[in-house]
Amino acid sequence: MNKRQRGFSLIELLIVVTIILIIAAIAIPNLVRSKIQANETAAVEALKTLNTSAVMYSNSYGGFPHAISDMGPGGTAIPSSAAADLIDPVLATGIKSGYKFTFTAVLTDPSGNVVSYAITAVPVTPGTTGQRSFFTDPSGTVRANTGAVADSSSRPIG
Repeated sequence: MNKRQRGFSLIELLIVVTIILIIAAIAIPNLVRSKIQANETAAVEALKTLNTSAVMYSNSYGGFPHAISDMGPGGTAIPSSAAADLIDPVLATGIKSGYKFTFTAVLTDPSGNVVSYAITAVPVTPGTTGQRSFFTDPSGTVRANTGAVADSSSRPIG
């Protein structure tokens, strides 16, 4: 009699599963690092967008915005100082790509116009959505800090 073997043995299947798990254990940390890097890059680009939008807002309304939401879209077709429609609605909420953006009016003139601001971007979940925090102001320089929230004394990124 001729005996034919069909399929794989249990040992062969266990070896294949073990190899797949080893490859996954090597690849997953790289994927997490890639996601963090992508989030950090998106946060820096969002800060640059916010700086540009703040300058455009200032040219239109005589001062920088009082809040990040002032640069976002409004419910009407006509932009206003409370809804200038300069940034996308997601960024106007203050949270995008794993980062929380905080816009602070630093200095106002006697008329109530904002003449200086600071914007910080911190990871929503440090170590998972990002490792560095970022800072910018009207100078347009983006600064980064790994250990704490970035500020005007943090190292500029290039």
